[in-house]
Amino acid sequence: MPIKRRLARAWPTQALLVSALVLASSGCTAAVVVDPAPYAADPQCASVMLGVPDEVGGLSMRATSSQATAAYGMEAMIIVRCGVEPPGPSSERCVAIDTASASQDWLVTETEDSWIAVAFGRSPATEVTIPKIRADQAVGELLAQFGPAVSLADPNGLMCR
Repeated sequence: MPIKRRLARAWPTQALLVSALVLASSGCTAAVVVDPAPYAADPQCASVMLGVPDEVGGLSMRATSSQATAAYGMEAMIIVRCGVEPPGPSSERCVAIDTASASQDWLVTETEDSWIAVAFGRSPATEVTIPKIRADQAVGELLAQFGPAVSLADPNGLMCR
């Protein structure tokens, strides 16, 4: 069989194999669908989101479908949304978390299966949803990892008392 003919017949098989390898090596995971917050287009959200860590609690960041959002993990994901309504004075549980690089207050509410923390004293505000399966007792440790990024948003004068 002439060489040209053998190459022509092998080409589709080789192309298919290369395509399969590229898809497999790219991870080929779909973006996590996350609804954007109402003020996600606020320019300060860009700074906040550029500052969020690539990994939180051993979970890698994943691509998301919306501006100013982040997701971590494959199942029971930690979800971050910048641009939620900044909370005013509140009787909700307020937690002050200090790290070497930032001090950030959070309003923390509990649902049946998650902790929802909203940055307090920042505008725009950032919301972090942490499934209880990820951190039932270590919510503060996870929030501390987001503090430096969240504190890039302007302070609005409110703080935990």
